[in-house]
Amino acid sequence: MTIKEILATLQSMGDEARRKFNAKMGPDGTTPPDNQYGVKAGDIRALAKKIKADKALAMQLWETGNLEAQMLAVLLLKPGDLSAKELDALTRSTSCAQVAEWMNSYVVAQHPDREALRAKWMKSKEPWTARAGWHLTASLVNKGAGNDLDLDALLDRIEKEMPKAKPQVKWTMNNTLMAIGVKHAKHRTRAIAIGEKIGLYADWPMSKGCIIPYAPTAIEALAKRQT
Repeated sequence: MTIKEILATLQSMGDEARRKFNAKMGPDGTTPPDNQYGVKAGDIRALAKKIKADKALAMQLWETGNLEAQMLAVLLLKPGDLSAKELDALTRSTSCAQVAEWMNSYVVAQHPDREALRAKWMKSKEPWTARAGWHLTASLVNKGAGNDLDLDALLDRIEKEMPKAKPQVKWTMNNTLMAIGVKHAKHRTRAIAIGEKIGLYADWPMSKGCIIPYAPTAIEALAKRQT
């Protein structure tokens, strides 16, 4: 399929209800770009399976700046086919939270140079790369690799930086705070105290049965599930 055919297909899959839903998305304070069709994630996945992996096509789709085209592009990329420089550039040019979540989960997390990139991005002032760095750090903690990290230093940074961090970064920084509190009992009290002090997402509206991203509540709830 050509770029023109793919965009036409995506446009045909979109609907106004989904566009309105997308406009309300962005748990980290970021909203989707105006350049979107309103396509369901499942339909994008189905189209990706039909097209199959194609780096060149993915790069062209990414350049459109369209929300669904970029999400599709992520699914067409094989992490090992990208150099660290290419992945850094893609991450920096991310358009919104939905695209960032897919990129960080499906490409960044599987890339052979992810640890070197994590170290670089954890020092970044650019919001999307900083978000990716914290995403990788939270993943390490959740996977039990926290013993290889300076958790006290991470908590120091979170306590100092999260209140003034960009919305994009706050989300994954908060995920790291929760991961530390859940996975490491000796740091739990401090993690909860930091969450209470900052108060991030304390008023976040949640559906019944879901866990609010407010760190103190989430840490206690998720820690109980571990026992």
